[in-house]
Parts: sequence; structure tokens; C-alpha cells
Amino acid sequence: MAKASRDGVVLADSSDTIFLEGNNYFPPGSINWDHLHENKHRTTCPWKGMATYYDVEVDGKVIKNAGWTYRTPNDAAQPIKDHVAFYRRFAIFGKVTIED
Repeated sequence: MAKASRDGVVLADSSDTIFLEGNNYFPPGSINWDHLHENKHRTTCPWKGMATYYDVEVDGKVIKNAGWTYRTPNDAAQPIKDHVAFYRRFAIFGKVTIED
């Protein structure tokens, strides 16, 4: 079971995450989409493909680029398609807490 939260608000909660490269990837059905807002930031991983990023907003406080997903991952990363992972390290702007 893994849970992602910000200031006590649950962003995602699932017993079916995929743990990859130190991150829990939460299935789309476990995400509280009310607090995630897609932005224009993108990065590319050589083996996973292009990542799309989300800002997390709770009570008017925003953490930029705190979550990401791979909508069209490369073949090797298909298991994490549309799953969302969250950065744990945003202490300056607040942080997302991950409990595994």
C-alpha cells in the first residue's frame, strides 16, 4: 500500500503501485485529480519516453512539476503507462509525502 499526500490531503492511494527507479507509480484510478493540474513541462527519458508533468495544488499552495506520467511510453515502460509518480523532494515549496 502506498499513499501520496500534501498537507494531509490524499493525492493518490493504492495497493497496486509500480515501484520503479525509487518512485511509486500510482494507477490513474487511484489519483485525486482535483489537485493535479497538467502543465507544459516535458522531459524525455531514454528508455521510458516523454514525461508529462503536473502541478499539485492544495489549499491554494502549488508545487510546480511535482507529479509526472508517461502517456505514450516506450515499449520497455508500458507497465507504467498513464500511472503518476510524485517527487518527494520539494521542501522549499512544500513537499508531497509518500508512505509505502
